[in-house]
Amino acid sequence: MDISIYEEKMEKSISSLESEYTAIRAGRANPRILDRIQVDYYGTPSPLQSVANISVPEARMIQIQPWESSLIKDIEKAILASDIGLTPANDGKVIRLVFPELTEDRRKELVKDVKKKGEAAKVAIRNIRRDANDAVKKEAKANEISEDEQKQMEDRIQKLTDKHIAQIDKMIDGKSDEVMTV
Repeated sequence: MDISIYEEKMEKSISSLESEYTAIRAGRANPRILDRIQVDYYGTPSPLQSVANISVPEARMIQIQPWESSLIKDIEKAILASDIGLTPANDGKVIRLVFPELTEDRRKELVKDVKKKGEAAKVAIRNIRRDANDAVKKEAKANEISEDEQKQMEDRIQKLTDKHIAQIDKMIDGKSDEVMTV
């Protein structure tokens, strides 16, 4: 029996966790929060991205540069009317949104979220281990492999599981440290 398929599944669980962790931004500006904002563009509600250039010049700032300077007031109104909770500042050419530092409580909430996602990934790894062990037992029951081979495979599966769980623990610690760093 080839256990590399189970190892591949474990690797997919790890990469899924990595992508979930990249979505958790610790006090940094993320232009994705502007995705839902619509601006009145000549009487037509248009997505903010289609009427302005959005950039992140600093870690805690989003800069919005409208294609047409006449849109500045409309963009400001749309941001103030939205639920993002940031006040726009404009200099006549660009609008800046400054993200405040995260509070200690918010950081602690984010760390809880990081740990919860990590635990879910560990559960996924353990489920893959169970599936692999079930497949090995099924082969042993059908007399396709000996008892010694069964034990060896179960040991290899456990070592794989331990390796991936340790990797997840390291990821949890790393992301938690990143979130708690002021």
